[in-house]
Amino acid sequence: MKNTVDNPQRRRILVATTTALAAAPFLRLSVSDAVADADLPHLSEDDPTAKALKYKHDAAEAPRADKGGVAAAEQFCHNCKFIQSDSGQWRPCQLFPQKAVNADGWCASWIAK
Repeated sequence: MKNTVDNPQRRRILVATTTALAAAPFLRLSVSDAVADADLPHLSEDDPTAKALKYKHDAAEAPRADKGGVAAAEQFCHNCKFIQSDSGQWRPCQLFPQKAVNADGWCASWIAK
């Protein structure tokens, strides 16, 4: 009877399976952020959370004030710590799950990156 512990074919199958299972969570990373983000609906200024955070698509229309040593005129969604992408006009934001915010927008939770 052959010892299955020393079977090289079995070992290769186990290594390949383990590697595939370990890599599975990282497959999502290979999808382009631009493609994934393009599918998100745009946040409406009428959304209850957007209203509560005084979100505006155009930061110039928002009630901004100097914050954290950053002038109000320099505060935008694209330079906020909560933005989740570095490209695109509409980007995902941690504060508005499953919605995209305008990169030139602003909300009261703005914090510098």
